[in-house]
Amino acid sequence: MEVLRLDRVTVTFRDRRVLDDVSLMVEQNQFIGVLGPNGAGKTTLMRAILGLIRPDAGQITVLGQSGLRGNPDIGYMPQVRSANASLRLCGRDFVAIALHGHRWGWPRLNRQAWLDVDRALELVDARDLARRPLAELSGGQRQRLLLAQALIGRPRLLLLDEPLISLDPRHQHGVIELVRQVREALGITVLFSAHELNPLLPAIDQVLYLGHGHLALGPVDEVIQPDVLSRLYGAPIDVVRQNGRVFVMSGEVDVEKEEHCHDA
Repeated sequence: MEVLRLDRVTVTFRDRRVLDDVSLMVEQNQFIGVLGPNGAGKTTLMRAILGLIRPDAGQITVLGQSGLRGNPDIGYMPQVRSANASLRLCGRDFVAIALHGHRWGWPRLNRQAWLDVDRALELVDARDLARRPLAELSGGQRQRLLLAQALIGRPRLLLLDEPLISLDPRHQHGVIELVRQVREALGITVLFSAHELNPLLPAIDQVLYLGHGHLALGPVDEVIQPDVLSRLYGAPIDVVRQNGRVFVMSGEVDVEKEEHCHDA
């Protein structure tokens, strides 16, 4: 079943053409790693899918529907997240405030809505966090609650924009494994944006690589190739595979290890 389609889509952001006449089709129950150099447009792509940015040309459809800002079939975890203003909230209330995304404030929900909140907590194995204040939780535990927020409303497409930011390798592995389990349990499609490919390798079905307005979508062994990445980076790229890890190199520089900055 087709979940997402881009048909000759062009998107301009801040006077720069981020996507240039690109097309793709994504089917149900896929775990896709979204990668690319800084500024390649990973965040812009997700915002366009959400309907927050209108394409200059072409069409984006989710489950056959287009142009639906606030589409309940899409769950979203944004790249820039701050829970500081809500540190006094317990985990259950923090998840509940996302139930009506158009209204921010203290949750005033009926019984069915609270059941939906508890279901989301159950999906991310965060039952023990429900009564604990955010101020007492680790970064990895807060990520579980943010993922639960994204699952409110039973989405069929889940967009996760850099959920590994600021997490150590152990917590990165935990988040990826949790998302993999959720995807398998619900049969949904996940687009998981990341700065580095290697943490995602054990979990993803395909990789979506962006660069210079273009993209490549397919299995890792087909997309992570020197000719494909050289086109997307606009510079000669080598790919080195060693001990089950993949290194994307420009000369002697591992381009995925460059200092991270927020994506376009």
